[in-house]
Amino acid sequence: MAGRLLVETRLGETRVALMENGVLNEFSVEREAGGGDVGNIYLGRVENVLPGMQAAFIDIGEDKNAFLAADDFAFASSDFGTDAERVKARVSGQPIEKRLKRGQETLVQIVKVPGGSKGARVTGYVTLPGRLVVLLPTVDFIGISRRIASEEERARLRSLASRVCPEGMGMIVRTAAEGADEDALAEDVGALKRDWDEIAKRAACVKAPRLLTRDHDLVYRAIRDALGRGVDEVVFEDEAAFEKGRAALQQLAPDGNVRAVLDAGARPLFLRAQVQSQLEKALERRVWLKSGGYLVIDRTEALTVIDVNTGKFVGKADFEETAFKLNAEAAAEIAHQLRLRDIGGIIIIDFIDMKDAKAGEALLQILRDALKADRAHTNVVGMTGLGLVEMTRKRRREPPETYYLSPCPVCGASGRVHSPEACAEDALTDAQWRLSSGSEGCVLLTVSRRVYQAIFKTKRALSGVAYAISDDGLNDTEYRIAPARTDVPPKGARRIGEEENE
Repeated sequence: MAGRLLVETRLGETRVALMENGVLNEFSVEREAGGGDVGNIYLGRVENVLPGMQAAFIDIGEDKNAFLAADDFAFASSDFGTDAERVKARVSGQPIEKRLKRGQETLVQIVKVPGGSKGARVTGYVTLPGRLVVLLPTVDFIGISRRIASEEERARLRSLASRVCPEGMGMIVRTAAEGADEDALAEDVGALKRDWDEIAKRAACVKAPRLLTRDHDLVYRAIRDALGRGVDEVVFEDEAAFEKGRAALQQLAPDGNVRAVLDAGARPLFLRAQVQSQLEKALERRVWLKSGGYLVIDRTEALTVIDVNTGKFVGKADFEETAFKLNAEAAAEIAHQLRLRDIGGIIIIDFIDMKDAKAGEALLQILRDALKADRAHTNVVGMTGLGLVEMTRKRRREPPETYYLSPCPVCGASGRVHSPEACAEDALTDAQWRLSSGSEGCVLLTVSRRVYQAIFKTKRALSGVAYAISDDGLNDTEYRIAPARTDVPPKGARRIGEEENE
């Protein structure tokens, strides 16, 4: 798999795209004026403890208080395969009201950025990611990346980690450490331990709420997280960003397996690499498949629903074979879309119905295999009695739509607006009220073209003189009403209630 990171920096915004075989698979944005980011560590002050929810709200100095759940840690025990039970035993703790009191200062780290009306989600279990390991200063256990499949290599790395891990601390050995020796692990751990000592020293000298340390910038994080995932070059179009990226690579990938490339063409890098066109498709509700079928992706507060439709795909054999082929193609595309859009939480997939139970199991396996390329933790629960596939995915960054889409001011983000007929009825009712109250002797309604047509289709008579005129500058949910003269009809307007042939 040929992987490239493309970095575009302009107008106070850094964008990073992960391309694999020319396909956009991951996309991240960082703006200079952004708020709390994942990985930032704060000395927070407890504002409120909610025993009934087993949660607390922490003032970290941002616009909204952060949310801390009793069992909300910076890592999921399910991420560590055979280590899961040991992780669970280590981190199971007392009720939150036994640990936190209002006004208490506590060290927390952001694990999920603020979104909508919610503040950031934080954890009391700090993680410091490095090139080969993630240091866990407050948890004394050792975990091995679940992507390292060899049991022999896992045992070797666990033995090395136990020797270099600082006393009373823990660590997670990352995928990039596969094949590394003890000296390399020790060097990485030593650097992270020094960082932690500085953070602890700073926390002892300041009052909450206070930001103690920020995670590295987006380019550094993207390079760090891409190591061991088939990425062989990082392409920049800005010389200053290129120099920073090259320095990061010298630190993170000193073996030279990943190279920095400066590609300052006349046209923007993302346009030349077709990132922009692929990103625009990722913002659409409907995703077309090569076969002619399509997906419909709808996101709600609680979950994301993905519907698979046959569209133009009719197949060449019986229906079961047609359904399986389309579902298999859809499963691969769904895995890609989840990763690209960074969709998290509960996900419900409505595949084309199939009667064959074995075909259903085969489809679930295809979906699981496609999700293996996703570095976010996913869990395909299975198929419900209604034939719906349930799964979950853990996301940490904001999805692209957060940066490039805003709620519709007309529909209030519901996705639906009043019909032209409904707007026409509202406008006529308003006009009738003004005429009946005597406040106006004659009124002029200015509406969109479709609302104008709807007004005259209703053939509603008003107890007074009213005119309507269309304005292409208005949408189908708004209208303007103003007084008019009864003796001089407004130019271009038509009297409401008159017959079509008049």
